[in-house]
Amino acid sequence: MEHLEVASIAQAITYMEGHLHEKLDLETVAGGVHYSKYHLHRMFTNTLGITLHEYIRRRRLTEAAKLLVFSQKPILEIALMAGYESQQAFTGIFKVMYKQTPLQYREQRAFYPLQLELTLHGNPSAPGAMVPHITYVTRENISTWMGLVALVIDGFPCLNEGRHREGLTGYIERREALLMWDRKVAVGGAAFSRQRGSIDFLGVHPQYRLHGIGKALLDFILCHMPVDREISITTFREGDRADTGQREAYTCLGFAEAELMTEFGYPVQRLILQPRREFP
Repeated sequence: MEHLEVASIAQAITYMEGHLHEKLDLETVAGGVHYSKYHLHRMFTNTLGITLHEYIRRRRLTEAAKLLVFSQKPILEIALMAGYESQQAFTGIFKVMYKQTPLQYREQRAFYPLQLELTLHGNPSAPGAMVPHITYVTRENISTWMGLVALVIDGFPCLNEGRHREGLTGYIERREALLMWDRKVAVGGAAFSRQRGSIDFLGVHPQYRLHGIGKALLDFILCHMPVDREISITTFREGDRADTGQREAYTCLGFAEAELMTEFGYPVQRLILQPRREFP
């Protein structure tokens, strides 16, 4: 991707972040950054894997969820700030995406985001041109890891950043946390458990969806797992509208459906990768 296109998308993101509580759609954003709306739509979707409209909706719902937990504003006022004409319309889409009504979410008092503001890599390597470079995460990498988590948080329902950061220490000590790099930029991360035979986190920078990052990390993990056991991972259930492509990414890596589950109050599904076979 050309540097100019990345800069244009970054400009559009900056514009949206500054106008989240105003009238905001593709035409408005395109006008604000002086771009053709059709060209902007294509660039945005091809680069980030979601439409500009979906990004706006997810960001607004995230900010609404934050207000539900950390403010005393009435739900109707929050609904209007999020761009909805009624509390009923807001409640409907909020429940679809968060699996709770706004009132239930407020009573739970636990904030988690659907989408955080995206920061783009200004000069990413082209698919096929990037030299794979995977390292174990160290304590010095924690802030880099958390920066990547913020970029891919849409793929992990109910992910609490504080709790996640605390748990990362154990993965680091056991050498079960990995980062993949494009030069000095972290573009993928994975945390796994040899004891449980599970991959507990597998995230890819949105600009690198087509670079084979997930497969490279999975191959590395499999080389450090017993060959005679299945590997599990959990993700969104089929048809969950909060899923931005995580489930499909896992199935493309060879994971198959297993049992339905609930994690942290959220309906998910366990996927499994069958044991590898060793050939003479």
